[in-house]
Amino acid sequence: MTSLWNLFWTFAKVGVMTFGGGYAMLPILQREIVENRNWATDEELANYFAIGQCTPGVIAVNTATFIGQKQRGTAGGTFATLGVVFPSVVILSVLAGLITNFADIPAVQNAFAGIRVCVCILIFNAISKLWKGAVTGRLTFLIFLAVLVLSYVLNISPTILVLVSAAIGIAAELLHSLQGKVGDAT
Repeated sequence: MTSLWNLFWTFAKVGVMTFGGGYAMLPILQREIVENRNWATDEELANYFAIGQCTPGVIAVNTATFIGQKQRGTAGGTFATLGVVFPSVVILSVLAGLITNFADIPAVQNAFAGIRVCVCILIFNAISKLWKGAVTGRLTFLIFLAVLVLSYVLNISPTILVLVSAAIGIAAELLHSLQGKVGDAT
């Protein structure tokens, strides 16, 4: 059984990568949770990301809570959540005191520019891993395109997009099941 300390420590290591926010943590979460710890599968993690996107709060914090809950119940969810936010609290407390004094220094500005580029690549890597598990056929590709266009052009809420996508997935499975039963009856 996973210890509460192990949950806290694992998510604290993930939480150190606060540069870029929750999305930058996604590839780190995938590596730690799926590959290193086997606490979830890629599919489960993608589901946690989707649910985490629809619920209030930061996606990485929500995902930590879900995984901690799965491992050790309410206490596990609490320790995982505290673990992922603890480094942010420490880092932000230190930076808040320093940033106003050093923000105009070119070296600091260049460091943040480099960090932003790195975060873009981390997010791209997370997207490519999620793509492989999520876009598995024609229907999921069409859902992807529709969500891409609707979110980019019409700026529709992610919650609505996830709920509609889920409904389409359920409807497609029901239709597929009904076709199978009709085929079996003939």
